[in-house]
Amino acid sequence: MLELADRPVLVVGAGAVALRKTGQLLACGARVTVVAPEVHPGFAELPVTVERRAFAPGDTTGYRLVLTATGDRAVDQAVFDEAEAAGLWVNSADDPARCSFILPAVLRQGPITVSVSTAGVSPALASWLRAELGALIGPEFADLAADLAAERAAIRATGASTEDIDWRPIIEEKLRERAISPLAPRDGAPS
Repeated sequence: MLELADRPVLVVGAGAVALRKTGQLLACGARVTVVAPEVHPGFAELPVTVERRAFAPGDTTGYRLVLTATGDRAVDQAVFDEAEAAGLWVNSADDPARCSFILPAVLRQGPITVSVSTAGVSPALASWLRAELGALIGPEFADLAADLAAERAAIRATGASTEDIDWRPIIEEKLRERAISPLAPRDGAPS
């Protein structure tokens, strides 16, 4: 997990895959620039900078993160090579060999972020697992996180550390107070 809020990110390619990945970047607060000669109409609705042209050498300069989703191996390779040479993190859609990071399937509930990855071998399984977890982790857990943040702040205000506290009983009590069902393991799974 990277902190992308207000950080510049380059997306090369502007098809349906790039559109989906751009949405994920925007959900993290990234400032996204898209470079592609042809652009999916969905980009018009997004707060991104679009440059309608082909990728050119030097395009990765000034970015913290680069994604390529052109469907053209030669272009994706050029983007990967340039980003790698510059020491930038790069993701090539559906091409794990040309990735220095993988985009996991992500579930967000307020300040809670749960990510699922299969190391790029089965994005479909990661998406399925995210949906399953989404059925267990509803918006009430965002409220629980706020309660626990307040509890943590109160402890820290006294000058005490929160590192040595056994939070499990505190969390379980908050679950009871809010009538939230704890996440239950499936039959046969360890608890």
